[in-house]
Amino acid sequence: MSRKIPSTAALVCFEAAARHESFTKAAQELSLTQSAVCRQVASLEEFLNVELFRRSRRGVKLTEAGLSYSRRVATQLDAVERDTLSVMGQQGANVIELAVVPTFGTRWLLPRLKDFQERHPDVTVNLTNRTRPFLFADTNFDAAIYFGDADWSGTHAHRLMGENPVPVCSPSLLGSNTSLSAEDIAKLPLLQQSTRPYAWRQWFNAQNLNIHRDMTGPRYELFSMLAQAAMHDMGIALIPPFLIQRELAEGRLVIANPHALASIKAYYLMIPERKVESASLHAFRDWLVNEAARYTLEHE
Repeated sequence: MSRKIPSTAALVCFEAAARHESFTKAAQELSLTQSAVCRQVASLEEFLNVELFRRSRRGVKLTEAGLSYSRRVATQLDAVERDTLSVMGQQGANVIELAVVPTFGTRWLLPRLKDFQERHPDVTVNLTNRTRPFLFADTNFDAAIYFGDADWSGTHAHRLMGENPVPVCSPSLLGSNTSLSAEDIAKLPLLQQSTRPYAWRQWFNAQNLNIHRDMTGPRYELFSMLAQAAMHDMGIALIPPFLIQRELAEGRLVIANPHALASIKAYYLMIPERKVESASLHAFRDWLVNEAARYTLEHE
């Protein structure tokens, strides 16, 4: 059964003409004649039985249908181009497409990834930010690193490490104090993380406190955002120390209270069942679990 898809040449010409709202500029960009672009767009309109442009002596203008279709076509052509460049770049190499929570990826994983590359030069690991679980069947990801409880249907979970965040703030917010009590912290602006909405409530409860404003304050999705807000005196944040080692070492952030938030949740490597036999993923899994275990042992 043949697909109901117009020619690629027609779509490329249409996308360029729609972006410029000019057949002339599209022709210049594509190194074609204006008449060739006009023919391709006309053939696409005939194929769709829809008018995509309104023509006049002053030029062309997208119709409502043309505007809507151009946005969809541009998205799909961009995706095809990305996939094409990816295949061209791989040149037959073993590639792991890894979804990873952003701050963990940049602050903990990337500084160690060179070691894996040296041990397995035939395997390439590509990283893409994802903060929440997704359906592997709907993506091209081979595995994911995320923070949670390992309840991810259709996957095998491999625990890496806990999080154990502590209250941190700028030195100026701490003032002349060496630390702050939980009661003092309760009076400060509390910086919230959207993916851990109950973190402050759990921390205060562990100190036997019930604070009515424990879920108020500006919300940020990433720990890196929380760290920046805290460094700029916007409030106090709960952040795992291993994600802000540089800021703590340089004194841009300080630990305001040593009590860490304990949690049953942790960072996990999640591998979909259909990928568990992959040799490259086996190698990456073993290396990553060993790295996490070594780090945890060194920082206990």
